Amino acid sequence: MVEKYINSHKDFPHSFFFCLTDNITYRPNKNEMEHSSKLALDRVLKLTRSSEKKFKQGNFKGAIDDKRKVNSILNSESGKDIINKYKEELSNLYSSKFDLINDHKLRIDQLKKNEIINLLRKKSEEKFINGDFKGAIKALRRSEKYLSI
Repeated sequence: MVEKYINSHKDFPHSFFFCLTDNITYRPNKNEMEHSSKLALDRVLKLTRSSEKKFKQGNFKGAIDDKRKVNSILNSESGKDIINKYKEELSNLYSSKFDLINDHKLRIDQLKKNEIINLLRKKSEEKFINGDFKGAIKALRRSEKYLSI
């Protein structure tokens, strides 16, 4: 049957591959999933630091691009460990002696924090679409300050 299938198709390697893998399902084991999670976390932390560096250098387009990549990775990964490590990294980056957002965070509940975060992310997206990369990254950074621990 395989020979008949191969002879009927001009693209031998491609058709042979699909013939052999047609009924195979791949399920990663726990070690592979942990390794994948660790790689995603490493990528998130590197991109976060890269974005911060680009922001401080005035490369707002590069900074917002890196932040958007981080958000897409965080949206695709569902591990709480990654989110918690990300929040810790944000806390390290944004720690300041005189931080009005941190003072405000202490006085509001989680629902209000989520509303502010969503509003700032929406504002960031609007500014990004309009080409205001500096405004977009500032709004996104402000939302992350509410997200940090």
